[in-house]
Amino acid sequence: MGRMRKYGFPPLLLLTVFLLYSCSKSGSRDNPEYDFSSQGHSVPSFSADSAYQDVAKQLQFGPRVPNSRAHEEEKQWIMRKMSRYAGSSMVYSQNFDIKGYNNDTLHLSNIIAAFNPGDPDRIMISTHWDTRPRSDQDPDKAYRDKPIPGADDGASGVAVLLEMARQFHKKMPSIGVDLVFWDGEDYGKSGEDNYYFLGSRYWAQHPPVPGYSPRFGILLDMVGGKNAHFPKEGASYSYAPLLVNAIWNVADQIGLDTLFTNEQTPGVTDDHTVLNQLTDFPTIDIIDHRVEGGQVTFPPYWHTHKDNLSIIDPNTMKAVGHLMLELVYNRL
Repeated sequence: MGRMRKYGFPPLLLLTVFLLYSCSKSGSRDNPEYDFSSQGHSVPSFSADSAYQDVAKQLQFGPRVPNSRAHEEEKQWIMRKMSRYAGSSMVYSQNFDIKGYNNDTLHLSNIIAAFNPGDPDRIMISTHWDTRPRSDQDPDKAYRDKPIPGADDGASGVAVLLEMARQFHKKMPSIGVDLVFWDGEDYGKSGEDNYYFLGSRYWAQHPPVPGYSPRFGILLDMVGGKNAHFPKEGASYSYAPLLVNAIWNVADQIGLDTLFTNEQTPGVTDDHTVLNQLTDFPTIDIIDHRVEGGQVTFPPYWHTHKDNLSIIDPNTMKAVGHLMLELVYNRL
């Protein structure tokens, strides 16, 4: 899952956030009083062009596989951008080491940025920033031991959070928002769970701030592909059906019903399942998937070398980002 590095918040972040997080609303698995009705507030415009450029920039680093140069470059790039938007004292890298395959040591980092830290009423929006070290679903066997580019599976979620942070910098939300970038989500091999979701599992088992309990969490995964499809994912619905319905209702109200469909699917195992198992607040997953023959399927480029810039649709990221900004600025 290794030697664990000690960690600590920067002093200002510790002082301003520790008590606020500790006394925030007690988490429950679901809340019968979700009221996401419009408050008539203006909502900043999500820039699809900015998000697309952030995906392209990540692909220039190369696959962001743990312990690679690209992985370190991506970490530093995210840290710089989030420090610019949130302030350096509000950005924290939770560094930790875990033993990987062949007894090697993985150097991993979760990146956390707090916006409006003075408000104890908070939500968490997250994604993963690492990329898969193998293209095990590739039809061409020559690629199966090579890492994926990770344009959608990693980079698109990062790009959406970065564009949200840019908007938060321009207009601070009235609610507390924590943006979290998980590491080591996609390291594992097919058919096993122990080496997946390393960052979210470590964070839940070693919380940087004890007592942190936001209203809810939203995980974004594969949110930038062409012809994307976001049904109500089954594990999310099992843990927090009222939250799922409330968010999908907002999507319907703002004209995103063709993307956010009312279909309920079988469960997908992702960072949110770990968080729901190990924390006391509900987290749901917005992830591109479909059901064929009763089984969950992912886009044809999933875990292949074709997960590159050519499959990215800026309008998909804009739709997801717009929904997130609508929630933050006008519904909470």
